[in-house]
Amino acid sequence: MARPLRIIYPGAFYHVTSRGNEKKDIFKSRRDREKFLEYLSSAAERYGAVIYAYCLMSNHFHLFMQTPEGNLSQIMRHIIGAYTTYFNTKRKRAGHLFQGRYKSVLVEADEYAVELTRYIHLNPVKAGITVKAYEYQWSSYRAYIGTASTPEWLESGFILGSFGKAGSESASRKNYQDFVEKLDIETYESPLKSAVGGSVLGSPEFVEEITETHLNERGADKDIPALRHFSKRPPLEEIIEFAREAMKNNEKLARQVSIYLCHKYSGAPLKEIAVRFDVGVTAIGEASKRIQKKVEEDKALQKMIDTLTTKINKWKMES
Repeated sequence: MARPLRIIYPGAFYHVTSRGNEKKDIFKSRRDREKFLEYLSSAAERYGAVIYAYCLMSNHFHLFMQTPEGNLSQIMRHIIGAYTTYFNTKRKRAGHLFQGRYKSVLVEADEYAVELTRYIHLNPVKAGITVKAYEYQWSSYRAYIGTASTPEWLESGFILGSFGKAGSESASRKNYQDFVEKLDIETYESPLKSAVGGSVLGSPEFVEEITETHLNERGADKDIPALRHFSKRPPLEEIIEFAREAMKNNEKLARQVSIYLCHKYSGAPLKEIAVRFDVGVTAIGEASKRIQKKVEEDKALQKMIDTLTTKINKWKMES
């Protein structure tokens, strides 16, 4: 089973979510939700988790949090493990409650913290559970806008500070409410769609810094597919130009080899490669298989592709 990419360091911010096994409900009663919130409280107290926003849906949850001690795994093991034990004991069941491993996205807080809390608080509205976010009891939104008390473990001031001057709490809450509610929910899309490799959400500079600081040393790992999005790979046009130069007298073969090399080494989505070569997505894989078969039968072609592969690897080292 593919493992999620975890980037862990002190002070990191994360969006964390986990869904019920087979998409089944993980919250079946008021007491279940209250118990989960108790585990958020103990995670803050015992392990230093800083929780900025949450939303408990029927079969999954969302958290936006920070880990000053760089201990995300310990925090989530406590929350998910303790809640699973409670849920199973209460209902006399055994086995997994959650579907696989929890999903975490590293977040550049300066760029995305405010937007992520809006996304989390609008989850019940987007799902059609309620018309207004403030009608939903099981999120941090009502604490943010002042219609419910704020738990000691919920850090709302960090976000609200972006919506008003210090000392003007009521204005900050009102401005935040306007920010959340005055938008077209029908066209609103999750900011998480912009996460690189589904793992890092931030500016290009932030992604580059994280790659250089935390990912370059890890290299390729087939068990963590997301890593391929952060390795240095030549753009499609660079690979195509390599192939053209090597096969100046055979445009058809140069195109076939270009498709093969782009598929194997660029890291670009299949759709992007398909658009570049003006073919269907399935044609990319089929073309790659045909070239692979030719390589097995043609020693000269195999030597040519080996040379191109060396050139691509050299480009990666020098870039």
